[in-house]
Amino acid sequence: MSNKDIEYTTVSEVAGPLMIVDGIKDVAYNEVVKIKTSFGEERTGTVLEAFMDKAIIQVFEGTKGLDTDKTSVRFIGETMKLGVSKDMLGRVFDGTGNPIDDAPPIIPEERRDINGNPINPYAREYPREFIQTGISTIDGLNTLVRGQKLPIFSGSGLPHNELAAQIARQAKVLGKEEKFAVVFCAMGITSEEANLFIKDFENTGALERTVMFLNLADDPTIERVILPRMALTCAEYLAFDLNMQVLVILTDLTNYAEALREIAAAREEVPGRRGYPGYMYTDLATIYERAGRIKGRKGSITQIPMLTMPDDDITHPIPDLTGYITEGQIVLDRSLHKKDIYPPIAVLPCLSRLMDRGIGKDRTREDHAGVSNQLYAAYAEGCDLRDLVAIVGEDALSERDRKFLIFADEFEKIFVTQSHHEDRSIVQTLTIGWELFSGLPVSELKKIDEKYIKEFLPKKEKAEKSN
Repeated sequence: MSNKDIEYTTVSEVAGPLMIVDGIKDVAYNEVVKIKTSFGEERTGTVLEAFMDKAIIQVFEGTKGLDTDKTSVRFIGETMKLGVSKDMLGRVFDGTGNPIDDAPPIIPEERRDINGNPINPYAREYPREFIQTGISTIDGLNTLVRGQKLPIFSGSGLPHNELAAQIARQAKVLGKEEKFAVVFCAMGITSEEANLFIKDFENTGALERTVMFLNLADDPTIERVILPRMALTCAEYLAFDLNMQVLVILTDLTNYAEALREIAAAREEVPGRRGYPGYMYTDLATIYERAGRIKGRKGSITQIPMLTMPDDDITHPIPDLTGYITEGQIVLDRSLHKKDIYPPIAVLPCLSRLMDRGIGKDRTREDHAGVSNQLYAAYAEGCDLRDLVAIVGEDALSERDRKFLIFADEFEKIFVTQSHHEDRSIVQTLTIGWELFSGLPVSELKKIDEKYIKEFLPKKEKAEKSN
């Protein structure tokens, strides 16, 4: 008799989201489990740990109402799989991969293991080519390139969900016409937030090129562990089988990490930093490292994971470990949010390590690198002068210093600030940068090649400066 035909009624313990079954035989790690409750309901689980005759199972729909005497368990002999198809575009799925948009079920082309297959490092292509998000602070200063993983660090109450929706709506690949798709994965969001995302994508037409995976706050937390893996399995199919350029947005990875901690506590594991499991770095890497490009394949997967930093602490284990794995970070700032600046992106702690490979001639524009460096330098100096003014007063500043102080204010008002539906092209972003430079002496534009200053600095301002 096959193991998948055996029903075990030897449930010995239920603890949190976990269930322990005794007397098992030939059971493997990550194997899918079908659980039948005493009142006939079927639930799904997966094997977290298997001993000689005992298995620890995490139950995705939760363990509420399970009776250890009357619950039966069947191991089906395979890992969790997701049915994938090109018809997933424009659809909304729940935390177990089932459609929740009142449309017919997907007829899958094939079923794939949600854990994916690791990409051979030798087969990886270096991330290149600019992805335009329409957000100036990202496109101009922390450019996203195809195949990159660029997280957004936020805080409780900051508008990261609005920013996620805006990027999903506006993101596009420039140049030749290429198939572009967005896989949007939200974990632990409220029903109100879910409805806002869906309506926003429907009203703007973005849903047609988007696959949504949603886990609500009142859904079982354990589903948050599998949801990003389902989303990435869908993304891999779209990218490497259908040759699409795919942007994966994951929000909120903090809820994912909390689910990991809950499982670890239920298993009575020795906790690591702040109670999170010691293997959290490895676990997060299994998600982040599924982004990239593969030699010989036209498609690519680019990731923007979003996470809220508890107490706005960037040294917290979740952002800290994420920073080690990914290629930079975008940081949202509470002080900018209090100034009613949207998006409240703090430019100075932001970084895109792969930016240099995705900008310049034939990608964005030849002056992009110089403009970016000069904007960063001038804004940094303006911010330093704000601190000085708080001590000595503005009257103690030189005329040159006042110009940099004004530049910092104008930079936040004009360059950083944009509306929720303002989609700026990279040319518009660079043009705004040059307009800001017109308020500084030409001699201070030391980060930009002189030929670009002659070509792009507004002519009227150059004439005034020459007089």
